[in-house]
Amino acid sequence: MHHDVSVTIKIKYMNRQIFVNLPVKDLDRTMAFYSALGFTFNEQFTDEKAACMIIGENIFAMLLREEFFKTFTKKEIADATKVTEAILAISSESRTVVDDMVEKAIGAGGTSPMPSQDHGWMYGRSFTDPDGHMWEILYMDPAGPDN
Repeated sequence: MHHDVSVTIKIKYMNRQIFVNLPVKDLDRTMAFYSALGFTFNEQFTDEKAACMIIGENIFAMLLREEFFKTFTKKEIADATKVTEAILAISSESRTVVDDMVEKAIGAGGTSPMPSQDHGWMYGRSFTDPDGHMWEILYMDPAGPDN
């Protein structure tokens, strides 16, 4: 009997969630910034120490005050305004949504550190939030690079 590995993998991993933990200096300012971009928060996991930002059905960013973030690591916290800690990429529905989100980020106090990337079938722009965390917003044509 042939066993389809792809079906097993899909079933095994389809309910996983990802929680990206980010240190922030001013939680209220950070929540206001992301609210201006259209993100909402799960109140069940939001308090004076942290906010749970909803990115997608199974994708969340835990925005943690630096003091609270430090309770989860013995390492120094990277100053994302000076070094690149990571580039967090989010897909979007269209080029218009990419441009709209980055323009909202700039209008809310973020910056756009890199020029847009246009490869025809894939289009992306980036922004940094007030704490320097770098985000990339991407649109990929479902037809792929060969069309």
